[in-house]
Amino acid sequence: MKTASTVRRGLLGLCLAAALWGCSPINRENFDKIRNDMTMAQVTAILGEPTESSSVGLGPLSGTNAVWKDKHGTITIQFVNDKVKLKSFDKPAR
Repeated sequence: MKTASTVRRGLLGLCLAAALWGCSPINRENFDKIRNDMTMAQVTAILGEPTESSSVGLGPLSGTNAVWKDKHGTITIQFVNDKVKLKSFDKPAR
């Protein structure tokens, strides 16, 4: 037989899971954490894997354009030699 505290803990766990499920890493707070010269791995640790990306290389230089997009907005980051150089955050039109 389950005790009241076991049931409460189960409900609390479900509520927490539901709250986290609705959270998106595509937000202004996470965008503001991204700094110039961070690596793609550091950015991915904050935002997760990009929705799309493309890369080009020419001699010792490489460039990547990565986009994270969902219903909350779009974060676009340009990397040069695996370092953040430019970033933008666009919220969807309402």
